[in-house]
Amino acid sequence: LIYDSFAHYLVTEKGYDEDLLTLAPDSLDFCCKGLVLDIEEGNFLKLAEDGTVLRASHGTKSMTSEEMLEIYGKKEWKHFNTVSGMVSRTAKYYLYDNYFDLPGALLCARVVDSLDQHDGQKKYDFWKDMVAAIQHNYKISAFKEDCGMYFPEVKNHPDKYLQRCPESVKKWLKQLKNAGKILLLITSSHSDYCRLLCEHVLGNDFQEYFDILITNALKPGFFSHTPNQRPFRTLENDEEQEALLSLDKPGWYSQGNAIQLYDLLKKMTGKLDPKVVYFGDSMHSDIFPARHYSNWETVFILEELLGDKGTVPANAESEPLEKKGKYEGDQLKVPYFVSKQWGSFFMDRLPGLENAEETLVHTWSCKCISTYSTIAIPSLEAISDLPLDYRFTRFSSNSSATAGYYPSPPRALLPNEDSVMMK
Repeated sequence: LIYDSFAHYLVTEKGYDEDLLTLAPDSLDFCCKGLVLDIEEGNFLKLAEDGTVLRASHGTKSMTSEEMLEIYGKKEWKHFNTVSGMVSRTAKYYLYDNYFDLPGALLCARVVDSLDQHDGQKKYDFWKDMVAAIQHNYKISAFKEDCGMYFPEVKNHPDKYLQRCPESVKKWLKQLKNAGKILLLITSSHSDYCRLLCEHVLGNDFQEYFDILITNALKPGFFSHTPNQRPFRTLENDEEQEALLSLDKPGWYSQGNAIQLYDLLKKMTGKLDPKVVYFGDSMHSDIFPARHYSNWETVFILEELLGDKGTVPANAESEPLEKKGKYEGDQLKVPYFVSKQWGSFFMDRLPGLENAEETLVHTWSCKCISTYSTIAIPSLEAISDLPLDYRFTRFSSNSSATAGYYPSPPRALLPNEDSVMMK
């Protein structure tokens, strides 16, 4: 749906090739989290922790080791310093790090293929159109106005796109609240879409699970902006009202910033430095900024741990069937399975060394996990049955790169692992 909503806009509004509208099921294998699009060159890159290029494609077509070495050499990629310093995005590159915009990577790659075929371009300027497509489908008024393809479709067929929250997770949220914890929901989605999702996923009483709800939070700016730059606003009928000078009580708010939220948490807990544990699935919008700007504990929801046979908990046997049904009808793989084109999310071998002893290195994505997450888990379900005082091993506890993965590290990171996944 995300792919179609962007492609439809490019074709109907911007005159791109109609071929973009048809999607071969196996082409979604291209979508792999952690890829960086080098916008000017039309190239996608998978980076090692030191910033060198491990794999690359021009459009959808994989580059050979020779092509990669010719273009990028063995040195760090020219924008690596910027992207790694702030886990950022700029006009020159875009980091694909969550499933919500990942289908856009395949679309951009196919746009590059199409432009090469028709125009033989060397520099690419399609990105402004891609931004317009995202804006058209996801702008704050789109849900209300039934604008674009995305929101109208989810509104009409929520069951097709949304999985209900497992009972174990609902019970866990209630346990946390009963134990005196303050529960927050912070999302960049606007309040109307958030309500649709939460009612469907948690139930009509979803507001009872949370003390504070913040929508249109515009992360990562929520963490990096000051109260003056990004004040909180109240909502009436999903319309944002005037800016608030401070946050005085729990409730549902829009926009805002982590500084004033933390002041409210101090008031509510009566503590000088209340501890916040923040769960998120985007390194760019959630994990890095919550750690870097707010120094919160961060739990990274990393579905890639599910695509790895080593980590499926024994009691999850019933789960895959339901998931299977969901994806197999369309002959689509669940997104977090290892991409054939891009290989493991966590490790890869250095290019150009086919004859030498294989040298495996951590990917940059993998390095970010152990640097900015306190722990990483495949889903909330994976921890919902644990006692609330369960003690997790943190990534930093013994500077081990694998310590913080729960329930177990991805197989690719374990020593002596058969390196089948890398081939």
